[in-house]
Amino acid sequence: MSQFVYSEKEPSGFIHAMLLDGSGGSQQLSWSEVNGLSCEQLGLWLHFDYSDIEAQNWIRDCSGLNEIAVDGLLSPENRPHALTRDNNLLLVLRGVNLNRGENPEDMVSVRVWANGKTLISTRKRVLTSTQDVLASLEDKSGPISTSGLLVCWADRIVTRMNDTINLLEDNVSEIEEALFVDEPSELRSTLLRVKQQCVGIRRYIAPQREALNKLVLEPLNWLDDIDRLALRSIADKQVRYVEDVDTIKERATMVKEELLSRVSEQLNNRSYVLTVVAAIFLPLGFFTGLMGVNVGGMPGIENGAAFWIVVGICVGCTGLLGAYFYWKKWF
Repeated sequence: MSQFVYSEKEPSGFIHAMLLDGSGGSQQLSWSEVNGLSCEQLGLWLHFDYSDIEAQNWIRDCSGLNEIAVDGLLSPENRPHALTRDNNLLLVLRGVNLNRGENPEDMVSVRVWANGKTLISTRKRVLTSTQDVLASLEDKSGPISTSGLLVCWADRIVTRMNDTINLLEDNVSEIEEALFVDEPSELRSTLLRVKQQCVGIRRYIAPQREALNKLVLEPLNWLDDIDRLALRSIADKQVRYVEDVDTIKERATMVKEELLSRVSEQLNNRSYVLTVVAAIFLPLGFFTGLMGVNVGGMPGIENGAAFWIVVGICVGCTGLLGAYFYWKKWF
């Protein structure tokens, strides 16, 4: 492949160009130095912002990549997947969003094209895992080859999910502990938030599991046995995280059912109390209504103590009904 088409102006979406030194470190290249290179440059890593027009134009017109690779690097919406053609790889991965003020389940995507020598990647938002890889290169403890860079990056993307998933698990555990202490209305919003996060994260890590498993089996001659063994370990870790999210979601569903059961039980108890009260006062209401009819011949009209006699009868009836209900264990 010939060198990149010369572009004097640095694209505004150009993030960095790193040249691996083969010893765990790297050299940062200027744009003018990139212009003299090609996709055959060993250990070259170019990183762009795919939402930037100038970066899009350079990748489309100057990188020398085919249409499939260009579309994969620049597509605004991409689910995780792995695609190989000849000895080239197009890989899309998603990492949890650890940027300040943003939601972890709003996962950040990175798109990677690699041929074993050069790696070209794009993103829109900052991904903490990328900063981890750059920090390891700065400390001279990073990957020594393009394949190692790919493996290291995938490992950091998957590993960074651990804290977020553990936090979701802790949240569900706290809700379970508070289930019989706090009011259901106070727990419902927290539970809904946990379920939303589980759905959002699983939406991407489930296909990412398949992409990583597929990558292990792809016939790329620049991935050696050690790389494949590391990728298998990463894929297994991703499988475990998918299972963890499924378990958390199931626990959240069980907690929701218990919350609904508690709410239903509370409503039933209140309805039962109202029914008992109505059963006590229904005959009293009939009796007082009967005594209040305005017709001749009502007993006790001329008796000054009649009112208190009626009150006594009502109190007595209330006591008898209450005692009867208590004896029947109706309350």
